[in-house]
Amino acid sequence: MNVLIVGNGGREHALAWKIAQSPRAERVVVAPGNAGTARDAENVDLRADDFAGLVRFAKEARIGLTVVGPEAPLAAGIVDVFEREGLRIFGPTKAAAELESSKVFCKDLLRSANVPSADYRTFREVERAVTFLQQREDVPIVVKADGLAAGKGVIVCDNRQQALEAVDRIARQKVFGEAGNQLVIEERLHGEEASVLAITDGQTIVTLPPAQDHKRAKDGDQGPNTGGMGAYCPTPLVDDAMLHAIEEQILVPTVHAMKRSRRPFRGVLYAGLMITNQGPKILEYNVRFGDPETQPLLMRLKTDLLDVLDAAVEGRLDRIAPLEWDPRPAVCVVMASEGYPDEYPKGLPIRGLDDAAALPDVKVFHAGTALRDGQVVTSGGRVLGVTALGDTIALAKLNAYSAVRKIRWKGAWCRKDISDKAIKP
Repeated sequence: MNVLIVGNGGREHALAWKIAQSPRAERVVVAPGNAGTARDAENVDLRADDFAGLVRFAKEARIGLTVVGPEAPLAAGIVDVFEREGLRIFGPTKAAAELESSKVFCKDLLRSANVPSADYRTFREVERAVTFLQQREDVPIVVKADGLAAGKGVIVCDNRQQALEAVDRIARQKVFGEAGNQLVIEERLHGEEASVLAITDGQTIVTLPPAQDHKRAKDGDQGPNTGGMGAYCPTPLVDDAMLHAIEEQILVPTVHAMKRSRRPFRGVLYAGLMITNQGPKILEYNVRFGDPETQPLLMRLKTDLLDVLDAAVEGRLDRIAPLEWDPRPAVCVVMASEGYPDEYPKGLPIRGLDDAAALPDVKVFHAGTALRDGQVVTSGGRVLGVTALGDTIALAKLNAYSAVRKIRWKGAWCRKDISDKAIKP
C-alpha cells in the first residue's frame, strides 16, 4: 500500500518512520515533510493546506491511505474533501474536528455529556468578559482563545490582573488572530497534567499508554506556553485503574456524545488531562496525534501501525489484536531555536546528527528542519525531538540527553528536566 502523510513536523516524521516499517507499506510519502522525512520516507512539495494538489497527487500516486498529522487541515475539512473524492483517509471530519478547533464547542459538549472538566463561561464581547472578571473573586483562572492557536492559545493566570491582561491580548490585540473571536474563561484546576491518546473508529476505542507533555518553555514548568518541549511515556501518574476510569468517564462518553450530535468521531482522540484530588478532569481535546507525545509512543509501539490505522478507517478496530508495546519507557527532548516560542532565526546549519543517531536506542525525529545544498538546517522553532528508550525512565532520560549533547547549532537550547516528575529522588 502507498501511504501519504500530511504535515512537516516531528509527529509526521515519527508517523512516517513507523509506517515505513510495515511490510504492507510499499511507498511512504510526506507532504511537505522535512529533512528527516526525506531520509526515512520521501517528500513531495505540497503544502498541508493545498487540498486540490494533495487530492491530485493521491490519485496519481495511487495512495491507499492518507494520514493527517496537524490540526489545521483537519479543522479546514481535508477529510471531507478526500472522502468526497473516494480516497481513504485517517482523521475526523471538519464537523468532528470542532472538538479541537472550537474550545466553546468542546466545553459545551463536555457539559452535555457530564464529562468531568473545569467550570467555565464563554464570551463573545470583551466588555462582558472584563465585567465578569471584575465582579468575581480574585482567584487563579485560565483564559483560552476559542480557535486554533498552535498550542499557545491558553493563558494560565495567577490573579485577576493577569486574567484581564490575557483577555486584552486575546480579544483586543488579537495576538492569536481570529482564534480570539470568542473566549473561554474557566476555573484553574490544580494537579499534574497527563496526555491519554486513543484511536477510535467511532465505535471501538483503542487507548494508548499515558504520556506526559511539558508545555512550558523553561525548567520547572516556568515561562510561556509552547507547542511542547518534551514528553515521556508511560507516566506513572496514570496507573491501570485510573486509565480504566479515564476510558469510562471521559473517552467513551465523549465518543457517544459526538455520535449523538451527528458528528461521529474517527481518528485520534487526544485527551489533555489534569489529575486532581477529585480524580482526572479533561482540560481540552485534540483531534490528532500529539506532538511531542507521538515520538515516545511510537518508539515503544511494536504492533504494525499501518494495520491499526487501516482498521480504524474501515471500522473494524474491534477485530484487531491488543497492541504490543516495548516494556521500556521512552523520553523525547525537544531541541529548539533561540527565541522560540517568539521570533527565532532560520537556516542555521545543524551538526552532529549522525553522531546522535549512532547511539543505541536513540532516534532523532526532525520537526523544524530543511535541506539546503545537502546540509540540514533549522527552519522552525521546535527543531528536533531527540527520543530514546531505556530500562527505566531515568535511563531513557540519560540516553536522550546523551544524544542531545552530540547535536549543535547556533542558539540551540532545550529543557533539562524532561521526565523528572516521574523519577523518584
